[in-house]
Amino acid sequence: MFSIGEFSKITGLTVKTLRFYHEKEILGPACVDRETGYRYYDVRQVDKARVITELRKLEFSLDQISELLNNYDDEADILDHLERQKATIDEKMRQFVDVGRSLERIIQREKEARMTVRNSTFEVEEKTLDTLLVAGVRMKGRYSECGKGFAKIGKAMGWYICGKCFLLHYDAEYKEDDADFEACMPIRKGKVVSDISVRELLGGRCVALLHKGPYEELSKSYGKIFAYIKDKAYEILMPTREVYLKGPGMIFKGNPKNYLTEIQILVKRS
Repeated sequence: MFSIGEFSKITGLTVKTLRFYHEKEILGPACVDRETGYRYYDVRQVDKARVITELRKLEFSLDQISELLNNYDDEADILDHLERQKATIDEKMRQFVDVGRSLERIIQREKEARMTVRNSTFEVEEKTLDTLLVAGVRMKGRYSECGKGFAKIGKAMGWYICGKCFLLHYDAEYKEDDADFEACMPIRKGKVVSDISVRELLGGRCVALLHKGPYEELSKSYGKIFAYIKDKAYEILMPTREVYLKGPGMIFKGNPKNYLTEIQILVKRS
């Protein structure tokens, strides 16, 4: 007979684990001293402890282990159980891959937002926009309804998406209830999807301004960028764009004071 400490060293299971297995009736001691309450194990239980350890390594639950120990004593007899367990593990692995990709997207987005803030002067600048392959959903209504369009693209395009979501504004003025806009996302390659336009969005000379703060305060930045365009005597090419570099996150809504939106207006000389 071995004391619980000796049995712990023999099996590689901690005393705490052995007590837990006793409580769960998975691996109880051969006898318990009535006066001291000390647990004692015999040599025949060493192999049972080894079996439990191996099954735990294979991610079997304690309930599953209890069933296997009570009904089987050969791996050939538990083939069906092993195959089901493998299928369960394969599914978990697929789920973990998806979780890892989601984490990578969040991390990358936040790193890019930090870098953008660090490098920006928050002044109007001129640059050239590249032509993009985009998926877009044209909408009529309130600007706040654009999330439905983005969700539709996200569901249809999935891992083809390769950049920040943005809105194309087709109105030359602000409209409250019947605005004409298009929710867009850059994609690596296109596929035909109902109600989603997949096409190349032409780039060109652009006047841009990074806005930090709530969407409700974008009007201040529009005033600044339009003043610049008028001073340069540029002609505006429609539609204009709002690129959402940082907004409500996948986990937290976040502080609107930290939202980052880049206003992009294609222009040409008059």
